[in-house]
Amino acid sequence: MNRRAVMAMLGGAAASSQLWPRAARAQQPAKETAMPVIGFLDVIHSPARLAAFQQGLGESGYVVGRNVAIEIRSAEGRYSRFPELVADLVRRRVSVIVAPGTTPAALAAKAATTTIPVVFGVGDDPVKLGLVANLARPGGNATGVNFFTAEVAAKRLGLLRELLPAATRVAVLTNPTDPIRVETIMSEAKTAAGAIGLQVQAVSASTSREIDTVFATFAAAPPDALFVGPDPFFYGRRGQLALQAARHAIPASYAIRDYAEVGGLMSYGANLTDAYRQVGVYAGRILKGAKPADLPVQQSTKIELVINLQAARTIGLEVPAQLLAAADEVIE
Repeated sequence: MNRRAVMAMLGGAAASSQLWPRAARAQQPAKETAMPVIGFLDVIHSPARLAAFQQGLGESGYVVGRNVAIEIRSAEGRYSRFPELVADLVRRRVSVIVAPGTTPAALAAKAATTTIPVVFGVGDDPVKLGLVANLARPGGNATGVNFFTAEVAAKRLGLLRELLPAATRVAVLTNPTDPIRVETIMSEAKTAAGAIGLQVQAVSASTSREIDTVFATFAAAPPDALFVGPDPFFYGRRGQLALQAARHAIPASYAIRDYAEVGGLMSYGANLTDAYRQVGVYAGRILKGAKPADLPVQQSTKIELVINLQAARTIGLEVPAQLLAAADEVIE
């Protein structure tokens, strides 16, 4: 082999050695984009409502484990834990914080960050709460769903009057650990009751034992009806409330259908499961790039009346035919 042939071989080998690393790098997979993480903040853990939230995410194109992750934080019924729980989510730099079911959680999230988007679900007026500037254009880092638990108080009392035309006194049960909600519910209830000739008796409970104590006081002087204020703690004790109301033969009205499904007499209010779905839809839209400031606060679209006829029979109460006809669902 002559000198010119040897040099040509060496030159070709050198060129190949320079091209190979480039080809190898080109074949290596690109670095995966980090999966967005949602901080899910709630007062109690409800698998059904979490599933509804995930359904809403799915409607926006997000599936947990595939293209989004969720960090769940439950206060286990203790509102005082919300600041520390949301602070942990902020430290973890989640992509969005959702507080889909209670005002204290939403307020804690709003107070903790001005940069991380917040999607709330509240029963009180979000403008009065300071969560948004106005409903149409929130203007900050928070938006969400308003499911009107306070605003339907007048209608709920009206339905109690229709159920019990001779009633004169109704006890209103609230949870004192949520003073903002207590003030709103009592104000609405007193105004509505006065308009239809009902007297209001305020009672409160924040533990299971206190619920039993409230009903024990009813033994000596039972009210004509019981109006249970909307509250996540009461939701977690809905079976206990329904059972005690049945034992003391007190007609009771609740804010959501879940109470009637476990033996409560009557519920009227927003479908919270659907509200969680709506919050999920908004969280997905924000992950896609929408700004909370530009997303109007939604209103819950499902307000329903549910009557449990078995509960009525248990306390010897006959439900008027016109009320049954107006019900969205009658549980036999």
